[in-house]
Amino acid sequence: MKAWAVAGISLLILSLPLLTAWSGPEGGGDRVSGRPFATRSPVLGRHGMAATSQPLASQIAIDILKRGGSAVDAAIAANAALALMEPTGCGLGGDLFAIVWDPASRKLHGLNASGPSPQALTREKLQGELGSRQQIPLFGPLPISVPGAVDGWVTLHERFGRLPLGEVLAPAIGYAREGFPVSQVIAHYLAANFRRFERNRDQLTESANLFDTFTPGGTPAGEGEVFRNPDLARTLERIAQGGRDAFYDGPIAETIDAYCRRVGCYLRRQDLADFHSEWVEPISTSYRGVDVFELPPNGQGLAALQMLNILEGYDLKSLGHNSAATLHLQIEAKKLAYEDRARHYADPRFYEVPLQRLLSKKHAASQRRQISPERALLSISGDDPRLEEGDTIYLSVADERGMMVSWIQSNYVGMGSGLVPDGLGFVLQNRGALFHLAEGHANVYAPGKRPFHTIIPGFAMREGQPWLSFGVMGGAMQPQGHVQVLCNLIDFGMNVQEAGDAARFNHSGSSQPTGEVMTDGGSVSLESGIPPEVRLRLAYW
Repeated sequence: MKAWAVAGISLLILSLPLLTAWSGPEGGGDRVSGRPFATRSPVLGRHGMAATSQPLASQIAIDILKRGGSAVDAAIAANAALALMEPTGCGLGGDLFAIVWDPASRKLHGLNASGPSPQALTREKLQGELGSRQQIPLFGPLPISVPGAVDGWVTLHERFGRLPLGEVLAPAIGYAREGFPVSQVIAHYLAANFRRFERNRDQLTESANLFDTFTPGGTPAGEGEVFRNPDLARTLERIAQGGRDAFYDGPIAETIDAYCRRVGCYLRRQDLADFHSEWVEPISTSYRGVDVFELPPNGQGLAALQMLNILEGYDLKSLGHNSAATLHLQIEAKKLAYEDRARHYADPRFYEVPLQRLLSKKHAASQRRQISPERALLSISGDDPRLEEGDTIYLSVADERGMMVSWIQSNYVGMGSGLVPDGLGFVLQNRGALFHLAEGHANVYAPGKRPFHTIIPGFAMREGQPWLSFGVMGGAMQPQGHVQVLCNLIDFGMNVQEAGDAARFNHSGSSQPTGEVMTDGGSVSLESGIPPEVRLRLAYW
């Protein structure tokens, strides 16, 4: 008998948000079993499991499973609901990546549903639009790339779905029309997003649609207030009836094209019609007998694998969980992997990423030699190369047939570009801000090119059997979070709930695929569960 476990045994499902407020100290309560910092026991189930960042979305996913839907059906239903309920982290204007374990073929399948830059926006035109600015802005028309999420939904549904798409999207349509009570964290982030939009309103070539859609009463919905998005309900209904073509080559595409022409955005209907998600082979490494899988670039999952390869050379268990020595090694491994990320992670259709070399244990051994046991790296030598933040949803679902899906979706920073096409109810993403502008760089801007991407789903197997479907949220934190959770499970013997609840570090300031170079070692944020004496020792390294 299979037992699914969230936040145990046999096959595990895990959804871990980045704790942007750095909350949740260890030792906050007493328990009769398990580690004292765990917020609860792992949740177990026999016929399926869903883990999302919003209880209503998790409930929708479970309802779809109960109707006989597949894990992919349930994931689509949950993602559609989150597009309404958590627009601060995802939406139809964003991109999607997924890893699916298919029990029928006994294979992992990877999907890259990230959209490219507009064909009409050449590098010369972009530089002319930027003027003296050295980076692509986060708001307005210039960072907009093709939204890939809806094509990702349909592509995954065609291969792994069991229920009609209309039935899968029906719960989200109902909530969008009737409304839902806004939860505490989302209310906080809605308010923060609109403060940011107000500060950058001069970059928004059109803002009435944004404010009319998300602040119909004049201010963003507060905690407990009911929010409705009838425009999004109509958009989802069109997708339910017309599938991919309704969005990419039909009335929605026409609306996006007309709106973009009006507001100075270069995205066109032909860009939408030409886009198709890409099935990709997951990449992997072995860490202490566990095979860990990520998706290849243009995403950053490779960085997690590189960090694990470096850390495999150390006995972390004997050094102790969240000791100064362990954290130091994890942080230094992060710096080294992210230096490669800055130089080489890009759209492989435009740049030959040296995957085999970067994934090799030999390369990890070479990187390991740069780590001092008692001194932090301030810079990293090598051949040349605003990425620290990002708002994302991660979800994972398993069904009773044994299918598991690791799924991540995002508009990039906050709610995206701030531009909302007429009557569609969603914001176009700002992922294009992650291009480099220097000629010759792997991630340099080009029309039709996918930008470097931060969102990454993870998966792990033991002895050829699926073991863990997992992910974290939050820009450059994601590979760091993947590694910390895996070390908690593998090196320190935690259960899945403990591994997610344990206090984490976040290192920022590494060299970036957008051009920034680390010269001062960056900075480290520690959650409050890490002891003061550990903080003090790290400060002197």
